[in-house]
Amino acid sequence: MAIFPQPAYPKTALLLVNPHARQAQKNLSQAVDQLQALGFDLIQESPHPQELTSMLQRYQHQVDFVIVGGGDGTLNAAVDGLVEIGLPLAILPLGTANDLARTLGIPPSISEACQIIASGHQQKIDLGWVNGKHFFNVASLGLSVNITRKLTKQSKQRWGVLAYVWAAIQATFTARPFHALIQVDSQMQRVKTLQIAVGNGKYYGGGMPIAHDATIDDQRLDLYSLEIKHWWQIPFVWFTLKTGKHREELGVRAICGSDIEIYTTKPYPINTDGEITAWTPAHFRVIPQALTVVVPQPK
Repeated sequence: MAIFPQPAYPKTALLLVNPHARQAQKNLSQAVDQLQALGFDLIQESPHPQELTSMLQRYQHQVDFVIVGGGDGTLNAAVDGLVEIGLPLAILPLGTANDLARTLGIPPSISEACQIIASGHQQKIDLGWVNGKHFFNVASLGLSVNITRKLTKQSKQRWGVLAYVWAAIQATFTARPFHALIQVDSQMQRVKTLQIAVGNGKYYGGGMPIAHDATIDDQRLDLYSLEIKHWWQIPFVWFTLKTGKHREELGVRAICGSDIEIYTTKPYPINTDGEITAWTPAHFRVIPQALTVVVPQPK
């Protein structure tokens, strides 16, 4: 019989699970069994995303930390409530992209993720904020919103990260540029763009880096604007986006700062961590050390 180390910090946890997450049906029972074997007392709930904040408020004085089982959309739905109650967050990566888990170095293996939770090693991370809504990874407008709209639960369940790739290809060839005014730390720039993305973490869209040197505790936001002038540039642009090393001569403008405002001629929807939650005009800020998360022990 396997012998598991006991947790190094208080062991009562609220486990919030998205039952529709891509890997939930396959891996949830394994995770629950392993966490209980590791000595945790679990209060398990599967609320609707709109009920996550009230669920966190209900249990905040009964638990020592919160485990979210799901993907980036589930985490996005929980983030405002997590900030409000101030409890540490642990992650079971049960979603499709799991970009926050990737940013924090949490592997896709559920067994390894449970061991990381048991280690209890904690880190303070920054959060992004736009028009009153917190986000972990990235907030964007333009092309990415079209990608989000083309993604379906069925395609993510069936194809995983490849569903993002196919949705991106479809959206790119039907995208239309728009005009925007970007103000970053009092510096103003007018752009004609297909997409503006503002990143707080490292990864988005199934493993693409927002910037090659971005981290989730660097107290800055990384913005890029996709200003493609010729369709032949698209393959080169997608390559640079996959590396996070943006090149203005290929039509990708890169800026970083802690306070960003974006104005458009008409309201545009904003996607935060894969969910449409805000509209332009938009005010973005970085909130330093806003949340405590459980992460792997440093090597």
